[in-house]
Amino acid sequence: MNFRTDLALERHESVPKSSIEGIELTVKECNGIKVTHITVTNEKGEKAIGKKMGRYITAELPGLERCADNMEQWSKVLADEIRSLIPKYGTVLVAGLGNRDITPDAIGPECISHLLATRHIKGEAGMPESLSGLRSVAGLVPGVLGNTGIETAEILKGVVSKIEPSAVIVIDALASRSLSRLGTTVQLCDTGVSPGSGVGNRRKEINSESLGVPVIAIGVPTVVDGITLALDLIEECGVDLAEEKRRRIVQSEKGMMVTPKEIDLTVKRAARLISLSVNRALQSDMSASDITAIVSTV
Repeated sequence: MNFRTDLALERHESVPKSSIEGIELTVKECNGIKVTHITVTNEKGEKAIGKKMGRYITAELPGLERCADNMEQWSKVLADEIRSLIPKYGTVLVAGLGNRDITPDAIGPECISHLLATRHIKGEAGMPESLSGLRSVAGLVPGVLGNTGIETAEILKGVVSKIEPSAVIVIDALASRSLSRLGTTVQLCDTGVSPGSGVGNRRKEINSESLGVPVIAIGVPTVVDGITLALDLIEECGVDLAEEKRRRIVQSEKGMMVTPKEIDLTVKRAARLISLSVNRALQSDMSASDITAIVSTV
């Protein structure tokens, strides 16, 4: 079945291992986080898992309810992975995609609320000397097409042409095929993002081809497709559906997406973790406590 998911790891898990070519996979564990690197190296790999050539890094967390106690260790792991995907120098534009008014879609905007934006600091009167060495970072919440009438990709292209960053980081909510991965998984990739693709509302792609600079996407799954969930629950009950019945259920799909009842807390915790990870990746000479202290006073 062609289930909806934005996670390269789930796509890889769904394909018989004997048929995968053009895929390189490594797994490691850091500070209690399982980190899986998937590299799609050619067109065969693209076809096998339905993901573009590039690098996909998936961090599986023990659970965001433990985020506060593990924020420093987990953010370091994610910061190291983010740093491996971005250029060492130059301004970085960080864009929080999604709709702040819809909780499962609010991770991107929420992250920008905790971003250490520094592009405006150089030369500003009264700024402490200690802040003069910070890397130039700009933040943006472009909104959604339904509110602005402008494609997110078009907004980002205009900003990129003006401030000329060395890279763009986009943060967005994702769709998963599994309830267990909602709010417990972070995916990083260097192939950009297609906003809304996980929920069947694909918009213009945001990637290096469309913006002219490297684009790194960071996302956390917050929704699961209703039909996929229903079929999984049926199978867990020991019911073996015939292929024809499965096909009919899929065809009856009404576009319903499911999210946990505690999604508001999950989004806040995930946003805190991702924003701190991005801040640490971009300001590598600063400690997590220093970054937190500065951001909390801005």
